[in-house]
Amino acid sequence: MLQILVVCGGAGLGSSFACQMSVESVLQDIGVKASVDHSDISSAAGTRADIIISGKNFESQFQRYDLQVDLIFLDRLVDKKEIQEKLVPVLKAKGAL
Repeated sequence: MLQILVVCGGAGLGSSFACQMSVESVLQDIGVKASVDHSDISSAAGTRADIIISGKNFESQFQRYDLQVDLIFLDRLVDKKEIQEKLVPVLKAKGAL
């Protein structure tokens, strides 16, 4: 099953959890089954996700990690339209859609 990780910078994980719920809603709308979880950046480097979704403001922090994973950066973490626009091409490339 496709693994998607939603990442935020803080330890509170509130924004990544809110984004996770939006991602799950988009996946349900487009009929894709995937496992979605959320984490902070420092924990994300050790995970085995297929796709990582994070805020655009964290893009530079990901450059220090050599992640062999598709990265999606959002301007608005809970904007389902933006999530769908950026996630669908990645899902198609992975053969999940």
